[in-house]
Amino acid sequence: MSLAIAQSTPTGAAIGALVSKAYGFGEVVECELLRRSFNQVYGLKFADGRRAVARLSAERPRGTPKVDYEAALLAHLRTRKVPVANCLATRDGAVAMMVTLPEGERPLMLFEHLDGEMTGEALPDVEALGRGLARLHAAAEDFVSTESHHALDLNNLLESPLRLLLTAPTMTEELRTQFTELGSRLRQRIAAMGSLTQVVCHGDAHGQNNFVTQDPGDERVASFFDFDDAGPGYLAFELAVYAWSMHPRSVNGQFDEKALARWQHFIAAYQQVRPIPTADLQAIPAFMAVRHFWLLGEYAGRIPAWGSQAMPTAYLRKQVEMLTSWETLTLPTATLPSENSSAE
Repeated sequence: MSLAIAQSTPTGAAIGALVSKAYGFGEVVECELLRRSFNQVYGLKFADGRRAVARLSAERPRGTPKVDYEAALLAHLRTRKVPVANCLATRDGAVAMMVTLPEGERPLMLFEHLDGEMTGEALPDVEALGRGLARLHAAAEDFVSTESHHALDLNNLLESPLRLLLTAPTMTEELRTQFTELGSRLRQRIAAMGSLTQVVCHGDAHGQNNFVTQDPGDERVASFFDFDDAGPGYLAFELAVYAWSMHPRSVNGQFDEKALARWQHFIAAYQQVRPIPTADLQAIPAFMAVRHFWLLGEYAGRIPAWGSQAMPTAYLRKQVEMLTSWETLTLPTATLPSENSSAE
């Protein structure tokens, strides 16, 4: 009897063998699974000492991964001197190879290895993230691609995730009504804001998809990777991702003193490179809620692979309470840091 598979996880050795054959960098002598989350990520080392990272894209609720758009954006940013983990082509010049697995074909992409550490609590590194994101947005202003992409609009960030969330087997009728009403009020709130700034978004810039290093001039510099959520979208959403990542997941939660300092230094460092219109700054709290709806939809779409208890009913009740409290959420205005602001 043949069983349907939701999502399989190849071993590092299997991925290493595929890369050795499909790419022109020689034999892979080490390959380890680094992370199994939304995608499966592997660290590789070749016989000549070169290192790389492979990403095996998982099935996404939004549909087929847009690997051609991602590779084109990375190449554009590299020409504009933005530090990113560029896509490495196969022997045949393809930006990805299709891997046949029990659940079907999934694309595997190979990327340059980046040094450094993820953004933590040190304010100089937080400022590097803010500056780096602003430079990324500025460099992508003239990016034009005919490749298919996912837009970071309210359909893909709020409406489609909400539809998925409402189908979760742990959802009750009462919760379904509450989530629907929350989503409707959030759409109306954003519609009332009028025109908001659009940029080419990284899509997931929460501080863990970049590394920070010291450049020759002693400036802390952020290098970015994992652009599979990239696409044209709201600047307010892009900025909200970092605020969302720090905000307590509780009713009436507030930034503590350290988180508040990180937020202010992040947004001020961004503005030193690229101004943020007042309307977009004011929209950030609303887009924190949008980001959370997006995440809930991502979880709901993975129930076949992760199980229904990845989001039990009690958890869903807490999300309603939190999102309700976020309807009146405000964030402090950032001030430009002083010369001594980079102290930890």
